[in-house]
Amino acid sequence: MTTTAPAPAEAAEAAPAPTATPAAPADRRRWIALAVILTASAMDLIDATIVNIAIPSIRQDTGASFSALQWVTAGYALAFAIGLITGGRLGDIYGRKRLFLLGMAGFTAASALCGLAAGPGMLVGARVLQGAMAALMVPQVLAIIHVSFPAHERGKVFGMFGAVIGLGAVCGPLIGALLTEGNLLGLEWRPIFLINLPVGIAGILLGARFVTESRAPRALRLDLIGTALATLGLLMLLYPLTQGRESGWPLWGFVSMAASPLVLAVFVRYERAKARKDGSPLVELSLFQLKTFAAGVGVQLTFGAASGLFFLIWTLHMQLGLGWGPLHAGLTGLPFSLACSAAAGMSVQKLVPRFGRKVLQAGALIMLTGALLYLWDAGHYGTALQSWQMIPAMLLLGGGMGLIVAPITDSVLSEVPAEHSGSASGIFNTTGQLGMALGLGLSSVAFFGVADGAGAQAAPGAAFLQATTHSLWWVSGGLVIVFGLLFLLPKRVRTPDAPAA
Repeated sequence: MTTTAPAPAEAAEAAPAPTATPAAPADRRRWIALAVILTASAMDLIDATIVNIAIPSIRQDTGASFSALQWVTAGYALAFAIGLITGGRLGDIYGRKRLFLLGMAGFTAASALCGLAAGPGMLVGARVLQGAMAALMVPQVLAIIHVSFPAHERGKVFGMFGAVIGLGAVCGPLIGALLTEGNLLGLEWRPIFLINLPVGIAGILLGARFVTESRAPRALRLDLIGTALATLGLLMLLYPLTQGRESGWPLWGFVSMAASPLVLAVFVRYERAKARKDGSPLVELSLFQLKTFAAGVGVQLTFGAASGLFFLIWTLHMQLGLGWGPLHAGLTGLPFSLACSAAAGMSVQKLVPRFGRKVLQAGALIMLTGALLYLWDAGHYGTALQSWQMIPAMLLLGGGMGLIVAPITDSVLSEVPAEHSGSASGIFNTTGQLGMALGLGLSSVAFFGVADGAGAQAAPGAAFLQATTHSLWWVSGGLVIVFGLLFLLPKRVRTPDAPAA
């Protein structure tokens, strides 16, 4: 599962100045095009949520180490995050339809490689490729919507977009559970990836026929050096963090993590020089002078890390700690998904317009309460914990998350100048994916390290239980930080007719 719908980050950057004329109302081709691009968004979200539920089965079948399992999910999130802004700019320069089709074709091919993976290394590599292809495909979605529909129809279209995202969040884990436990044709976990093949092929054929091509008239230039520096700096932190436990925490890992901030500092200097030279840096650093935006990025990073850690340990606790099958675990998560979808709809439509920032703060406290209740359940019932006993914690965690993830983007971007809204959106959504990757990396310390230490003195189920309770304290601490940072956001979202609070 993921923390948020993977919003097409750079589509907002492209949207303000489309070159293609919106299709005439009589042109029904655009509705077929909409179905195609919404299917692509659903593929990305379902693929992100479907994998967690199958991780124990992947481990059992392939003999993957725990660090390899971390990379199965973190590799996707990191490649997706790093490529989002560049993917959006490539669409602006070379055509959104072209990049959308290229990304979908690559995503489909990478899905086939995942399903046919001969071992953990091939699977991790294919997942990284999948994330990179998603970074080409997903940013084009909102831009294509913008140039394909007149303004008076976009409200309906974005409502459909939200419904598809919500449906994907609910259905992804269940689809993954059914495909994994169903063991279709004796393929075990592999159908969770192979299911993308017919969907992707149909999307490519229909997209080639019905999606209208468009470009931005004044597209920003690519920042390949900035992308390379950011990638290097992040890998120098995340690779040893993820692999260090398995390698016995060697000296090179600590050296690499200590040098990571230096590389990122070089990245910042280069971005400033790039902005002065041609005005097209990968990251618009001037945005961080705005207190509300800087705080919002902090919220997104911390919330992504806490959520990424939680979703991984939750799956491992249910299947490895409690011995449940994938379908049992998937059905146990259903109250979470339903509560998240319901709360997200209420927060945007009714609660935030009335109560503003307090809704997000309430969401953080409700999630914190759910995490502490889950911690109590795990400690009180131990390995005898039943699904029904988890329902209250799942409802609190899901409901609290829904109150945060739906309105957070508008709240953070509400004070960003209009001319920088696209760049701000790209940075914000990229940060969420980076947070997920960071949380998955931290599981080496918060979860697997504890499980290793407890494994020598306890049965496997009890060891995973101890690791789960330890990790839940980390998740709770992250939510406390999120709650504090939310005080720095505007009390109410600024509208054209209302002053900032």
